[in-house]
Amino acid sequence: MGSSDLPLVAIPAAHLQPGQVQGWGSGAFASGDGYVAALRRAGARPVILPGPDPDPPQDVLAPFAGLLLAGGGDLDPSRYGEPADERVYGIDADRDELELGLVTAALEQGMPVLAICRGAQVVNVVHGGTLYQHLPEPLGRGAHGDPTGGVLVTHGVQVAEGSRLAAVVGGHRVARCTSIHHQGIDRVGKGLVAVGWSDDGLVEAVEPAGGDAWMVAVQWHPEVTAGDDPVQQSLFDAFTSEVRRSAALV
Repeated sequence: MGSSDLPLVAIPAAHLQPGQVQGWGSGAFASGDGYVAALRRAGARPVILPGPDPDPPQDVLAPFAGLLLAGGGDLDPSRYGEPADERVYGIDADRDELELGLVTAALEQGMPVLAICRGAQVVNVVHGGTLYQHLPEPLGRGAHGDPTGGVLVTHGVQVAEGSRLAAVVGGHRVARCTSIHHQGIDRVGKGLVAVGWSDDGLVEAVEPAGGDAWMVAVQWHPEVTAGDDPVQQSLFDAFTSEVRRSAALV
């Protein structure tokens, strides 16, 4: 496949505030290079997508064959009908609006979606689900990392038999998943099914309960270790394979 034939995958960007990039007086839009590298290894061409965008979500997605939702700050709790906990941080109303609209449009048109960390939470909220606003205190769960302090943790994830995720990772347990989040899925949204759990019982993956739409959403960060862990890279490989198949049907 030539470089001009690589399918385009949209990655909505995080908005960096003035001063976050040393020497820049203005803000910036960015995405972690782990997502970019993993998609390139899989044979896709990632495109960083800044927001807000004045066009309808379906028009924004028109040039793309797939959508990847990356990690980042917290989703505004008002999006799932709750007041904000004092420990919620990093809310970006423009990014929330962009991603919620893009996920809705992508699923309506059958575009493949891979959602990671914050992305999995966005997918759950789009389907009417809710989030734990701060872990571990509400349920006494074990630590899942500290995004404010940059602390990553590694843990296993049990995967539901017969799920799309099990087919992708080739088994019913992923031994080493990297996490850095203080929020997580609480009530699973309508039309989704939980297919992965950490050992403390937190939902770590969801996917559509039925239908043909290809969507996998994971709470951990596969891009962190995908460069030397084939199981983590398999998520990007399977997603890109589906992106190519979907693009060929258009």
